[in-house]
Amino acid sequence: MRSLRLNHSAVPFTKEVEERSSRPFTITSVVATPFFLYFGAFAARSRPGQDSTVDLPETRYAKAPDGTSIAYQVLGDGPIDLVYAAGIWSNVELMWDDPDWADFLERLASFCRLTVFDMRGVGLSDRGPDRPLIELQRDDIAAVMDAVGIEDAVVFAGARAGSMAMLFAATHPDRTRALILYAPVAKTVATPDFPFGKSADEQAAFFERFVREVGTGRNLELQAPSRAEDERFVAWWARFERLVASPSAYEELGRIFTDVDVRHALPAIHVPTLVIHREGDRIVSSAQVRYVADQIEGAVLVELPGVDHIPFVGDGDAIVDEVEEFVTGARPAPGDDRVLATVLFTDIVGSTERASQLGDRAWKQLLATHHQRVRGLLARYRGREVNTVGDGFLATFDGPARAIRCAVAIAEAIRDLGLDVRVGVHTGEIELEGDDVRGIAVHIGARVAGLADPNEVLVSSTVKDLVAGSGLVFEDVGEHALKGVPDRWHLYRVAK
Repeated sequence: MRSLRLNHSAVPFTKEVEERSSRPFTITSVVATPFFLYFGAFAARSRPGQDSTVDLPETRYAKAPDGTSIAYQVLGDGPIDLVYAAGIWSNVELMWDDPDWADFLERLASFCRLTVFDMRGVGLSDRGPDRPLIELQRDDIAAVMDAVGIEDAVVFAGARAGSMAMLFAATHPDRTRALILYAPVAKTVATPDFPFGKSADEQAAFFERFVREVGTGRNLELQAPSRAEDERFVAWWARFERLVASPSAYEELGRIFTDVDVRHALPAIHVPTLVIHREGDRIVSSAQVRYVADQIEGAVLVELPGVDHIPFVGDGDAIVDEVEEFVTGARPAPGDDRVLATVLFTDIVGSTERASQLGDRAWKQLLATHHQRVRGLLARYRGREVNTVGDGFLATFDGPARAIRCAVAIAEAIRDLGLDVRVGVHTGEIELEGDDVRGIAVHIGARVAGLADPNEVLVSSTVKDLVAGSGLVFEDVGEHALKGVPDRWHLYRVAK
């Protein structure tokens, strides 16, 4: 094992990539529209609280040897096949509802052909005629690969999916080009010869709490502490939990995972292996993960900062960066001082008059609530708050569709506060100066916002063109002169 922190230069898996890229292969599932270089918007999709109807990657079903149907999707068209199972928290259609999760998958699909599937017993996959034991879950990997027409692949498994992936790599090295494990567990319960698991009492308490809280989102205190106070995310996650499995199914899976012990398989893994873990993970201990990496010959261990067990929560990009370098031999290029970005400006309509009516203390409290809700939505849609301008916000996004959807969500989220906002969105090249942004694109975004009516989201023609095919609907409001900006600009209203 080689243990590395934050970054590593050693790349154990890059061979045969060039050879693989020249091989013909057949895709038996619908592949999404190609990944856009700047905006990561390869496929439009529906999000919570949105009215637009858009397409998702098509869900297909593979047949396991015992007849169990395993749900999967295929997206991307890179030269390397990456087969990914997220673990127990998986539903190949619902995962697209969360912007961060969707971005996590989009980034994976940007450098490979990604096949993502639900393990048996969770999400859209069948439980099967027998208990969903690890050995059966292992066989499901081969079934999905056969259905897609994959001879060999990089197998990427998150958390509890790691056990079946380790068994697969040990028993099918001919089909495993490389193995990537995130927060893997070799053995759940500690014993005298294995002190790295939970004690029997700790596991019993964990299991009891897990079953009691499933479907409520309260388990996010352990699974994703950084989002546990985000009421909107907690509500969405609670619904997601209910649609992943039934309470009795969770109990059955919990008992199976409590009994997991795949230690015997680890020395038999002889494929390039990357093990990733977050140091503050409250579900899987660092000692457990280090044991796994230590027992697999030549494994590379990367420990990242963070407290969230769920990989797309927190700095999901850091995880994908490690995966991309391991698979392709190159990390994503670092950013420059000038980047293409989408800027979003918000402004509360009639704020001065409202402040006078309420008085300083009440206005301050109302503004604090407004700011809290806006910041929650910026985090949800992966916007970066640059600063607050008066009583409004300036934020940047790496995708115009997310910026628009965030703008619409902001207008809806503060309506019950008795506040109206005007919002402007523009995409262009901006200059980065520390935490601040500058440039003509920033000025254009501000001017567009200034022309919006109450509860209206206005966008430039640049933005409208970039989100073509996203399912967003616009109304033409004509050409306008923007103060201090050359030429006339065609603007569009986001339809409600």
